[in-house]
Amino acid sequence: MKQNDDFEIFLVATPGLEAPLHAEAVEQGFASAKPVPGGVTCRGGWQEVWRANLCLRGANKVLVRLGGFPAVHLAQLDKRSRKFPWAEFLRPDVPVRVEATSRKSRIYHAGAARQRVEKAITETLGAPIAPDAALRVLLRIEKDICTFSIDSSGEPLHKRGHKPAVAKAPMRETMAAMFLSECGFDGSEPVLDPMCGSGTFVIEAAEIASGLRPGRSRSFAFENLVSFEQNLWSSMQQQDHSAKPDVIFHGSDRNAGAVEASIKNAERAGVADVTVFQTRPVSDIKPPQGPTGLVIVNPPYGARIGDEKRLRSVYGSLGKTLQSRFKGWRVGIVTSNVSLARSTRLPLLPPGPVVDHGGTKIRLYRTDPLT
Repeated sequence: MKQNDDFEIFLVATPGLEAPLHAEAVEQGFASAKPVPGGVTCRGGWQEVWRANLCLRGANKVLVRLGGFPAVHLAQLDKRSRKFPWAEFLRPDVPVRVEATSRKSRIYHAGAARQRVEKAITETLGAPIAPDAALRVLLRIEKDICTFSIDSSGEPLHKRGHKPAVAKAPMRETMAAMFLSECGFDGSEPVLDPMCGSGTFVIEAAEIASGLRPGRSRSFAFENLVSFEQNLWSSMQQQDHSAKPDVIFHGSDRNAGAVEASIKNAERAGVADVTVFQTRPVSDIKPPQGPTGLVIVNPPYGARIGDEKRLRSVYGSLGKTLQSRFKGWRVGIVTSNVSLARSTRLPLLPPGPVVDHGGTKIRLYRTDPLT
C-alpha cells in the first residue's frame, strides 16, 4: 500500500442528517471533515477508508474519489478511461459493476458512458464486469468533468451484520444513531423506547455506551481492492475499546413478537446483558430505577386515511404517561406528522431538519428535561 495515498472520502448521509454525521466524523478525528448536501467530505488514505467503515455509526456508505478528467464526447471518455490507472485500485480477478450519472454535460447518455468505462476496465485490466458484482465503480459526469469513485462499503452500512430479526417499518441503525446523537445522547445515561419494534434505538444506544464498533460483524467491499492488507485490517479490528456501561437500556412493545425479535437482536449484537425488553402497552411504562435519561420513540405515522384519529389517542396517551411519570427525562419523538407530535401535549422544542426515511419525510421532535 502506498502510505502517502490521500483521497477525498465521501461519507454518504441520510438526507437531513448531514450535521450529526459531520459532528461524528470530527469527533472521530477524520481530517478536513466538511458537511455538504448528501453527506460529509473528508480526506485520508486507505486505512482511513477502512476506519470510516468500521467506526462511523451515521454513514450509509463510504465512497472514495479515485480521480478523473474532462471529457466532452464518448470517444474522449473512452480514450481517457483506458489510460486511467485501474490496476492501482482494482484486481483483475474481482468482478466489478459500473454505474454512471450525467448532469449538465455534453456526454448526456449515462448508459453509453457506462459501457465505455466497462470496456476500458475489462480490456486494459482484465477484470470481469458483472451486473450483480459486490464492487461498484461510480462515474459521475458533471459539467463535462468525469470523476471516478469506488464504493468501499458494499452492502449499506446500516446492515451491521448482527441483526437477523426485523419488525415492520424498521428504523435504520444509521438513522437511529444520528437521532440519538441529536438528542444529546453520549452513552452515559439510560435510554428507554416504549415502542421498540425490533429494538434498534435500544441496541444502538447500548452499543454506543459499550464502545462497540458498528462494523465489527461484517465484511466490506474494500477487502477486494488492491490496497487491502489483511494483517493491518485484522490489527485495526482488534483495537477494541469496549467496556460495560454503568446503565441499562430498556425497550418495550405491546407486540410480543417484536419483543422476542429485540431480545434476539440484542444477543447477536453482544448487548444482552445491558438491555431489558418487556411486553407492555405504552400506558404501563414506568421509569427504571436509577438516573434519569432519554425516552426516544418512533411511533407509527399512519399512512392511510382514517389512521390519524386513532393515532392521535396513541400519541396523547404516550404524552400523558411521560408527563406524569418521567420527570427529569428528555424525550425524542420521530414522526412524519407535526399534528401527531403536538397531540402528545409535551413541551416540544423547535423540530429538527426534515429527514428522508425511505421516501417518508420525518422529523425529530425533542423536549428539554420534563418538569
